[in-house]
Amino acid sequence: MAKMKGVILPGNSTVEFREFEIPTPGHGQVLIKTMASTICGSDIRCIYREHTGKGAEGYVPGTIAGHEPAGIIVAEGEGLRRFHKGDRVIVYHISGCGVCYDCRRGYAISCTSEHRKAYGWQRDGGMAPYLLADEKDLIPLPDELTYLDGAQVACGFGTVYEALEKIGVSGDDAVLVTGLGPVGLAALMMAKAMGANKLYGVEVNPKRAQLAIDLGLADEVFHPDVALEEIRKRTRGLGVEKALDASANPSARRIAIQATRSYGKIAFVGEGNSCTFEPSPDIIHGQKTIYGSWVTSLWLMEDLVDKLVRWGIHPEDLVTDRLPLSEAGEAYRLMAEGNSGKVAVVFEED
Repeated sequence: MAKMKGVILPGNSTVEFREFEIPTPGHGQVLIKTMASTICGSDIRCIYREHTGKGAEGYVPGTIAGHEPAGIIVAEGEGLRRFHKGDRVIVYHISGCGVCYDCRRGYAISCTSEHRKAYGWQRDGGMAPYLLADEKDLIPLPDELTYLDGAQVACGFGTVYEALEKIGVSGDDAVLVTGLGPVGLAALMMAKAMGANKLYGVEVNPKRAQLAIDLGLADEVFHPDVALEEIRKRTRGLGVEKALDASANPSARRIAIQATRSYGKIAFVGEGNSCTFEPSPDIIHGQKTIYGSWVTSLWLMEDLVDKLVRWGIHPEDLVTDRLPLSEAGEAYRLMAEGNSGKVAVVFEED
């Protein structure tokens, strides 16, 4: 059988290449030629540095990495109902059991079945020239969007869209985003598209803070040491209507809470660490609401793709580093370094 090189992550901040057979799609499956595969912070946190993940974030050693792929279908298995050879697609990276309560609502991310397997974690992902996927896990990628757009939708932009929909961002709102890595930048980009009238960021890394300004995504970005005071100054002491934390930093989460005005809404999407606040002054007396948000649903991801076309925005604009698969080691190193926007592995078209 034909062979291909794929990336695995040993867990010691290195990348290894191994040879794999190019798979043949079975019933209800397709073979995708990977065109773009971006790197997520969770890849770094749970796999690249050390294999600390458990449960949904448990990486199976030897699995091809990459849970943010987009590409084109090049071979069909039997029994397909919607997608066919030649279709451009995004892979929703969690393949759920399909029959539990959460899967039937479209939230395979919350599936707890033993049959749940995520691409790039427990089944082979997008850091290889070809990817075997179940038809039920696919989202159509319109011609108006690039493969790099689609790869970002697969996780980061889908995650942010879910959270912004929960807190209901609109033209009535000033929005604060704490943590301006790729997910925080995505939050600013979409909040702007949704009509937010003011966009503030909080970021300790000056390179990422400047990137948000250079891309025209934030009106102002503040260092955490002065953020709360400066935001209150600019909002007549009231605070922003909506906030989203993408940092997973305890102090940044508290800034997001305290910088939000009474009756405001806050979403937490950054994973890990903890959060300490005083319930009465920080939440209860201001009657604020905190939402936890984890990835997104299949239907909302498909809705996001439609919105991106209508808004005329491109997630690809947040990609600061594009490398071929042969330089995947450098791609993961750049992402782990934390000074870039989004880092992507791109594949050549035939």
